[in-house]
Amino acid sequence: MESESGNRFRGSDMRPEKKPKDRSEPELDRELTDLPPELRWREWMRRIEAVLFASAAPVAREDLARVVGQGVSVDLLVEDLAADLEGRAFEIAQVAGGWMFRTRPAYAPAIRTAAEVGDQLLELSEFDVAVLAAVAYHQPITRDGLKDIFGKEISRDLIGRLHARGLIGTGPRSPQRGAPYTFVTTDAFLIAFDLETLHDLPDREQMEDAGLS
Repeated sequence: MESESGNRFRGSDMRPEKKPKDRSEPELDRELTDLPPELRWREWMRRIEAVLFASAAPVAREDLARVVGQGVSVDLLVEDLAADLEGRAFEIAQVAGGWMFRTRPAYAPAIRTAAEVGDQLLELSEFDVAVLAAVAYHQPITRDGLKDIFGKEISRDLIGRLHARGLIGTGPRSPQRGAPYTFVTTDAFLIAFDLETLHDLPDREQMEDAGLS
């Protein structure tokens, strides 16, 4: 007579467990010492190209350095890649402290026509852009601070439009009474205006002459 335990040994509960597959990827060979120097440099260029192609945001130098050899100049690799892209419809742009692919300006009308995509800045009024410029030059700034600049209340709807397009974000609380929110520009602002950093903003006097700050 079979024991109760014997029956259990035949049950499905005792089937050998499947070991999970090892999904870990092999470590990236950064140095590529098995390749001759020319092919090694070309492979590093292609890695940078792949990273930039896959990213919707600018990629910093230190991040690109992770996919090439130790001590290799990322700047020179990007420079060679940019030269390699001459004659193509897209280029490498240095914005917001990093690099990203961008369609060459000459092809922007074709993209808008084909995809019916409008430039987000065209959806902003002149006053919207003026407020955006004021935030850029005076950040972090509160709505009261903007009111002092323009002499009138800045609506929450206007702030909301700039925020919805990702051009401004919420900064630190102001030390003023009530600790109101402040507003600052974002990386999307830098990208939209083709700026590497805020230091690349036009001279403030020129903006004031234009009535934008």
